[in-house]
Amino acid sequence: MTTVAQTQKQAVVIGAGPAGLMAAEMLSEAGMSVTVCDHKPSVGRKFLMAGKSGLNLTKVEPHDTFMNAFTNAKDPLAPIISAFDGDAVQAWGTGLGQEVFTGSTGRVFPTVMKASPLLRAWLVRLSQAGVQMNTRWRWTGWDDDKLVFDTPEGTQMLQPDVTVLAMGGASWARLGSTGEWAKVLASDTPFTPFAPANAGIAMEWSSHMAAHFGTALKGIALKSGTYRSRGEAMISRHGFEGGGVYTVSRGVREGHPLMLDLLPDQTVEALTAKLDQPRGKMSTANFMRKALKLEPVKIAVLQEMARPLPQDSKKLARLLKALPVKHEGLRPMDQAISTAGGVKFDAVDDTLMLRGRPGVFVAGEMLDWEAPTGGYLISACLATGRWAGQHAAAWAQKD
Repeated sequence: MTTVAQTQKQAVVIGAGPAGLMAAEMLSEAGMSVTVCDHKPSVGRKFLMAGKSGLNLTKVEPHDTFMNAFTNAKDPLAPIISAFDGDAVQAWGTGLGQEVFTGSTGRVFPTVMKASPLLRAWLVRLSQAGVQMNTRWRWTGWDDDKLVFDTPEGTQMLQPDVTVLAMGGASWARLGSTGEWAKVLASDTPFTPFAPANAGIAMEWSSHMAAHFGTALKGIALKSGTYRSRGEAMISRHGFEGGGVYTVSRGVREGHPLMLDLLPDQTVEALTAKLDQPRGKMSTANFMRKALKLEPVKIAVLQEMARPLPQDSKKLARLLKALPVKHEGLRPMDQAISTAGGVKFDAVDDTLMLRGRPGVFVAGEMLDWEAPTGGYLISACLATGRWAGQHAAAWAQKD
């Protein structure tokens, strides 16, 4: 008599971030024996880091609007995200015992505003389903059809029926996303080189700006190429950071000028009229602070970028509305929130299986897509992991 253990298909997932864990769950639900391998000592490290700022799981907005955030990759991602949309992400979170709420901008967060309770509950569920976690297992490639790993016990090999690769991009290497896997796949997999996405803007500040480090520029608008944002930018020792900056960083990466609107709710004409008022003996900075209610940090940035300021009211008003930001490019890729580039969609079929390696599927940030922060990143990682896991299970069972 044949036992279940003898007939159970074997699956290996490499990478224990949200995409990999979701793939593992789908494979396990399909009745497969699942082993997750990760080269770090613990799992979900970048996921936990994202949770330090609240863990933005997804965003509530019309599907077409949501998909527009993925620009060039929206067509291949559309069916994948449709199958696990924002509502499904919320149901998944609550299914793990974590209440969620939707903020005023449509962004969805766990009520506890951190990732650790959700990750713990998820790992318990995976463990109860029999998913095995191998940490400190670094994948180095294949030996014929066997997966090869460097482990604390020496070289180990696994020969699963199906494999899901979910090793992330190339930012925050200390959390696990090193991008080293690209060297393994380079010989037979079309690949777009990595580039920083959702990155800060590097600045060489003068000493006058030191007093404003850690201060937020609030109520501003930023533009670079076709990318625009409203919100705020945090001034750090190294430059500009924050969600509003990350949204337009792609335009900077593509070589477009970065423009800052310090007073986006006022027109040039309205500002000119206010600046035409008598100023007496007040300095330009004091006059702007009183007449325009311009905060000291905004005045400091204006002077940093455009000193000496024009005395003509209309020219000054135009500068306040479209201030060219002198910068040093994007912050280093390893410090970016995410990366662009990765395995091209041409290299995978509609199930996310590598065309050149049957039985090997790809998910998460390993694929060549990017999106701004705001719920899109984690949502797409979960969706692609789910899609790859489900189709990997179907392929293995069919085979």
